[in-house]
Amino acid sequence: MTALARETPVDRPKEHAPLPGTGLARAAVQVLLGNWTGASTIPSPTLYPHQWSWDSAFIAIGLRHLSPRRAQRELESLFGAQWADGRVPQIVFNPRVPNAAYFPSPDFWRSGRTAPAPRGLDTSGIVQPPVHALAALLVHEADPGTSRARGFLPRLYPRLAAWHAYLMDRRDPGGRGLVSIVHPWEAGMDNSPCWDEPLSAVEPVPPSAFRRADLTGGRASERPTDADYGRYVRLAGDYRDGGYRDDAPPAFAVEDPGFNALLTASEYALAAIAAHVGADPRPHRERAAALSAALVGHLWDAEYGMFLCHDAVAGRRVYGRSVTGLLPLVLPDLPAEVTRALLRTLAGPHFGLGSTTSLVPSFDLLSDAYDPARYWRGPAWFNTNWLLRRGLATHGAAGAARTLGEAMLEAAGTSSFAEYVDPRTAQGRGTRDFSWTAAVVVDLLATEGRY
Repeated sequence: MTALARETPVDRPKEHAPLPGTGLARAAVQVLLGNWTGASTIPSPTLYPHQWSWDSAFIAIGLRHLSPRRAQRELESLFGAQWADGRVPQIVFNPRVPNAAYFPSPDFWRSGRTAPAPRGLDTSGIVQPPVHALAALLVHEADPGTSRARGFLPRLYPRLAAWHAYLMDRRDPGGRGLVSIVHPWEAGMDNSPCWDEPLSAVEPVPPSAFRRADLTGGRASERPTDADYGRYVRLAGDYRDGGYRDDAPPAFAVEDPGFNALLTASEYALAAIAAHVGADPRPHRERAAALSAALVGHLWDAEYGMFLCHDAVAGRRVYGRSVTGLLPLVLPDLPAEVTRALLRTLAGPHFGLGSTTSLVPSFDLLSDAYDPARYWRGPAWFNTNWLLRRGLATHGAAGAARTLGEAMLEAAGTSSFAEYVDPRTAQGRGTRDFSWTAAVVVDLLATEGRY
């Protein structure tokens, strides 16, 4: 399914709107321009030199204000690497980047040897959260004329539908109407403490068996441990050796509320896209409503006041308070009591928004596993905060949404568009000049009329 990538010419870097006047907006735009490869946008020049799936969705959301055509191209290039079974791969590798620049590299994934993988492109074999239909709808709405002239939605709609169908048809081993991730990287929240217990039965590959390129451009104290990485490599290698099939009993399978909430939000967006292209939106609305009901029915925990992950292999709930359990706030059709509880949890002691934190941390502030510096074990991320800000606005908490947006802008500017930040101090962590951080800044400023 590589034809989409060849149907439109590549944008040249000079094809963008005039740079905005404010210093923060100009700096954000420069990050996006600097990370543009000619067909897509890399997350960062150091740690992440390829195209990542959900990164491209958030990047497109920001790019729509700078160049709707380039935003469309961002998504088109990603879906040009879609597999024949419908999956959208986590990574699309740039053939000009040497294998040593990132691990696991193309020679690890060996996607070209797998029947449903695209020919002529190297990709990973796992996926990331399905936020793409929401991004596509927002990109279309930014410039409907250009979108219609280029046939953007008619070409992307069947691919988005196939992507959602893959997840709902192939990734529900428990038959509960919810999608399971089969690798922690698929959640996008790679080393969340929520995965510690489900991963405990996985025998890690010894560190001597692989070389971690991430430690070349990142601090060990801010990255996953060698033991965790060994388990990630074991799972990925076993999935690869099984031909990336989803019909074998998985060693790791977790119903992640954030992943399912984003699928639900994107299914609602796909209904709107269907209406734009003359297709029937009703099946998408019905699937979105069913997903939302399954989320509440299976993953909501009233005592915790948030959604919790479910280990589909062990058949038990994972009692960890992660930001993934707050992300269903983006959904408009939650029961009122669930929405009220989520808002209380956001502001309560475990996440502290508005009292002890200015940005929502990725994990429970009161947990022994909380670490404000290490990847998804505590730091605040700009994409999840963007989603929660959207959820706050959706459910009438306009003041809290504005305050969170201001905190995001300040943190992005003072941290040089860091990958993630300390949720209390906003000290930058991870790499800098991170694309989705810059994209979120552009979107926030543009939607507030300050771009």
